[in-house]
Amino acid sequence: MTKPQRILVFQQKGSGEPKIAGLRKYGEGLYRIDVFSIDEPLPPVLDDTRPYLPEVIEADLVLDYLKHPDLSEDLAKRCAALRIPVVASGKKVKVPGVYIPVTCCGLGRPGRLGLYEERFGAPEVDVVLENGCIQKVVVRRGAPCGATWEAAKKIEGWSVEDAAVRYGLEVQYFCVADPSGWDPLYGKSPVHFAGHMHKRAMAKALERLGVIAEEAESENSEPDRHLCV
Repeated sequence: MTKPQRILVFQQKGSGEPKIAGLRKYGEGLYRIDVFSIDEPLPPVLDDTRPYLPEVIEADLVLDYLKHPDLSEDLAKRCAALRIPVVASGKKVKVPGVYIPVTCCGLGRPGRLGLYEERFGAPEVDVVLENGCIQKVVVRRGAPCGATWEAAKKIEGWSVEDAAVRYGLEVQYFCVADPSGWDPLYGKSPVHFAGHMHKRAMAKALERLGVIAEEAESENSEPDRHLCV
């Protein structure tokens, strides 16, 4: 039996709750999740974060859903000193051992994150087809917020021509990233980036079956509704 990976989640005022719920729902019992919450009001600048962070950090992996940049910076440095890897999606922290994808579903497989990276990160899906339509979507890896799995249910019954674009759209409805953010490197908001990642994952799944889905100009455009009957 696989030993559960110890994951310590840091959040502020419930900022990580949707992803904590997703980890527990879709983690298949692979993780022991502990949560450290900071709920009190904080000043814009924290010269000393020690009163707010735990004295001892023990985990195989830390997930940073904190909002205050000073907390994230000092947490990253402490974890680096302890050789504990950190996933801090959307952050600008530049500390060795800290992984900062644009969104949680933009995380690759760096090889240091243990069981977490096997189940969560950039989406990987397989599909079962019947008569040119999506019969079932099997999620092998996805976003910790659960959007990958929830959106997969919504495209069952769609034609292969529309499946990739539709998947990207459905994911945006479930994504919990801040839609007001904008990443100049990718030219997308985090929500649109998530849609793009899932559109690409579906296209790859179809390509493995020898099916090339028609490309739409944008994953934000609504395809005609082609459902199997």
